[in-house]
Amino acid sequence: AGRHTYITKQLIDNLKHSPLTLPLQSLTTNVNLHNKHSNYYLVSCTKSSFNMSNPDAEAKKELGNTAFAANDYDGAIKHYTAAIAIDSKNCVYYSNRSACYGGKKDWASAATDAKECIKINPAFIKGYYRLATAQSEQQQYDAALATIKQGLAIEPDNPQLQKQMRLIKAKRTTAKRTETQPERNSASSATPTTSYHNLNPTIQKEVYDLQQQLVSTTKEYRTVKANILRAQKEKRSHELTKSELDKLPPSDMEVKMYRSVGKMFMLTPRSEVMTHLDESIERESKIESDLEGKLDYLERRMKSQQANIAELTKSAASE
Repeated sequence: AGRHTYITKQLIDNLKHSPLTLPLQSLTTNVNLHNKHSNYYLVSCTKSSFNMSNPDAEAKKELGNTAFAANDYDGAIKHYTAAIAIDSKNCVYYSNRSACYGGKKDWASAATDAKECIKINPAFIKGYYRLATAQSEQQQYDAALATIKQGLAIEPDNPQLQKQMRLIKAKRTTAKRTETQPERNSASSATPTTSYHNLNPTIQKEVYDLQQQLVSTTKEYRTVKANILRAQKEKRSHELTKSELDKLPPSDMEVKMYRSVGKMFMLTPRSEVMTHLDESIERESKIESDLEGKLDYLERRMKSQQANIAELTKSAASE
């Protein structure tokens, strides 16, 4: 007690970023750092500066570890909760309990414990991993990636966090792709959640016929949508070409230029090319408009077919 020594700033930084069980607060609470010069600190501390983990709490933690290894998540949660009741400032207990809630798919509780773990010891890397996992499982992909970035700011080369970031980015991409293609859900909804194998043959056939109609409508829907995109692309191409030709002097209207005709190119006066482009733009616009109307009709038909399947299987199952 009352003794002094010199330690480097590097050692202090290492302690700050060390993922040890001992929280940094227990080190710095009773340690006085006196700035000696640019590279060193003068340290004075008392015997109580380093607060080791409570033996009773550690015993509860070991019981929790044993239960967790046996996939007894409820039992493990009980033991970790007891450890927290004894020592609520140990981040490991919250991290372990978060893992247990994850095993039970209770991701909201897992996230709560992970946040408390990080709050107690921001240098404990596993806390960020636990929180990002819980957020990802709740489809909170942006929040999960932000959590991982916080962890990587502490330990940039951590392979576990780097791998987790790649996986979550892939999940987010898949989720966004699904949101932008809602028609894909129509095909999956063609199969009703209610099993109809135990229904009478007549009902089974009706359901089967309706499902085949829905599959056919879904395919047609996708084809029409693809044709709309093609028409839009053609129209944009014609409009871009026309806008470039409009930049030429009006006096050059009879200047001949090449126009594609099938797989050939023909020398054609500029005025005729402009007329052809106007007609093409008008034609593609009409095709797009007609297809949009058909797309709306197919979408209504898919919804109607889905509703008929659901109503038929529900009414038959309740008989």
